[in-house]
Amino acid sequence: GAVYDAALDVTVWPDALGKTAKYLTGVGALLFTKDATTRTFSLHHADARLDPQQVKLYADKYSKIDPSTTAHYFADIGEPISLTDVGPVDEFRATRIYREWVEPQGLVDFLTVSLDKNATTVAMYGLFRHEKQGLVDDVTRQRTRLIAPHIRRAVLIGRAIDLKAAQAATFADAFDRLSSAMVFIDSTGRIVHANAAAHRMLALRNVLRTAPGGRIASNDPNVGEALRKIFDDAGKGDAALGIQGIAFPIIAGDGENYVGHVLSLASGSRTKTGSAFSAAAVLLVQKAELATPAAPEVIAKTFKLTPTELRIFLAVSELGGVAEIADAFGISETTVKFHLKSLFDKTGVRRQTELVKLLAGFTTPLASECPDSEVRHTLQSVRERTSESKGH
Repeated sequence: GAVYDAALDVTVWPDALGKTAKYLTGVGALLFTKDATTRTFSLHHADARLDPQQVKLYADKYSKIDPSTTAHYFADIGEPISLTDVGPVDEFRATRIYREWVEPQGLVDFLTVSLDKNATTVAMYGLFRHEKQGLVDDVTRQRTRLIAPHIRRAVLIGRAIDLKAAQAATFADAFDRLSSAMVFIDSTGRIVHANAAAHRMLALRNVLRTAPGGRIASNDPNVGEALRKIFDDAGKGDAALGIQGIAFPIIAGDGENYVGHVLSLASGSRTKTGSAFSAAAVLLVQKAELATPAAPEVIAKTFKLTPTELRIFLAVSELGGVAEIADAFGISETTVKFHLKSLFDKTGVRRQTELVKLLAGFTTPLASECPDSEVRHTLQSVRERTSESKGH
């Protein structure tokens, strides 16, 4: 309930994250994003028990050399990932981030769950484990799988609404200004209020329409019955709704793809908003965006790189020389050189500077418009060599 309350009031997130951390036996939790293009960390909300200075230190100094970052880009949405999934714990304990940031705080593990991904960023939930709790175990993983869908729904809905606070007295005005189509529904599926975007959508009758009795309906036959059950369950509260309606697809009459979310208004502080509109739930509908993999994922698949090779690849542009990379990852310079040779063989380049330019080519949205002619030339040369080697 606290997690869903946070979807309408972001000031609730610190308390909600603290409750999730307690349930999962951790010392603190946070919501953050990592950017594949700039390889930066952005904190959105954090458990009040976490030291903000330590979080800032990670963001400013250690996020770019965190060996778990590549695993975050590849992780399936909703699947828990801990340090043991990234690689041997002993190898992580040899890294600079462990020696300088993790160990001094008494931390031993970090559990993450991908909530949403696009071409440049991955949004995640993270849980810190202290040495008193030990490494993430099967119980914590199972509990994470139970609550992750709810956190994901709250984050997606909060992103669609994008309100600082949703108080019953002011919600209607803010609601009507939103670009997303939002419809308040009672437990029978009857429309009790709709914002301007929803009225336009209903008038077109392409995605949603009004059925006899004022009930909401869809042109997608696979959605109609599911919506009726979701609205009925939503009127009974969060527990009844479960993980239904987190993000369900809707195919419009013209073949375009949309995505819907349902938030119950029958639990927690949301009951005030529900009462103001005599509603059991709110339905949000947006046009679906094409899911595009992040640049590191594209690079790894293009050149068939191992996770370690990908980490070295990304580190070349951030850390520079062999010695700096070896120190950051807690490995020998010989090992770094071995992986660099493999990278050269797989990508077809000959020097580290060419690797940097190659990376720039993949992370520049329109390489043809990149002002650096050398970047364009390197990327084109590599594409030609890989095409010739693969026969396509």
